[in-house]
Formats: sequence, C-alpha cells, structure tokens
Amino acid sequence: MSRLQYQCSMSLDGFIAGPGGDMSWATPYLTGDSELTDELVPQVGSLLVGNRTFRGDDPNRGTDQEGAYGGQWSGPCVVLTHHAPAEPVPDVTFSDDLATAVATARAAAGDRLVAVLGADVARQCIEAGLLDEILVTIVPVLLGDGVRLFHRPDGAPVPLDLVEQRGRTFLLRLPTP
Repeated sequence: MSRLQYQCSMSLDGFIAGPGGDMSWATPYLTGDSELTDELVPQVGSLLVGNRTFRGDDPNRGTDQEGAYGGQWSGPCVVLTHHAPAEPVPDVTFSDDLATAVATARAAAGDRLVAVLGADVARQCIEAGLLDEILVTIVPVLLGDGVRLFHRPDGAPVPLDLVEQRGRTFLLRLPTP
C-alpha cells in the first residue's frame, strides 16, 4: 500500500513559500541534493496537491524544468480544491473531499509514494490521521513571512519520529494511532 509523504523545502524560519505562495525564493537553492531527487522521483506514484500548489508559482515556469521535481516527474495528480476548472486537465483529477482525494491518489500510486505538496493539504491529512511521513529539506535562508510548513493556531503539538537524516534533509514519521 502507498504511503502519504508530505515533501517540501523549508526556510530556516519555517516557511515553505513566501507571501502569497511565492516560490521565487527557492530558485537559488533548486540545485540542492540532486542525488536525493534522483532517488525520490522513481518512488513517487502520484501527487496530492492543493489548489494553490496546482496553480502556483513554479520558479521553473516556462523552462524545461517546469513541474514537479524540476520537470523530472510526470504522472497522475490529484488536486484537493473547491474550484475545479471547467475544462479537464490531462493526468489531473479534482476533488473537493479529502478522503476521496487521498483514496484516488493512493489508487493511482499503487505501491509507490503519494507525494503531498502544499501546506494546507498536508495539515488536513495530519489532522485526519492520514499522513504517514514528512520529508523536509532545510534551506539556509530566512524568509520572515509566507506559508508555514505547518500552521494550526492553538493546535496541539504533533509528535514525530526521526527516521533518517541526510545532510539538511529529514525524513520524519508520524506515530500510528
């Protein structure tokens, strides 16, 4: 069965995107750990993303590196949104229900990873007890504002177990209920 893994790069002060979802801050750091990306891409069977990530600010837009993992991955994508476009998008399924979106992404992934991209979708998955892991790379920059890795005002702490650390990249597992 597939695992749901929230994947992101995060500034040292805890932001995965700048104000309004701006991803241009990441451009100087995209060359990062290509060995990790080369390992990760074949493990991904589908993407589960939110509307902001789907329509978002790809720092590689208009280049041959546009898209997930610098353009190295293609495949099924499930977008959790209340604003599906009128026209179909190839390889993209839209859902306004978290459980349905997760089930669709898991079925599409088979025995490979469902890569969860986007802070709000990841938060919803955590709160519903559906997220298995978090893969986060700490980027040496302070953004000061933007989209937090995990934002739940007045929420209870979420315990995590460190599974692996490779340089500035951490694989963390959420305890099973």
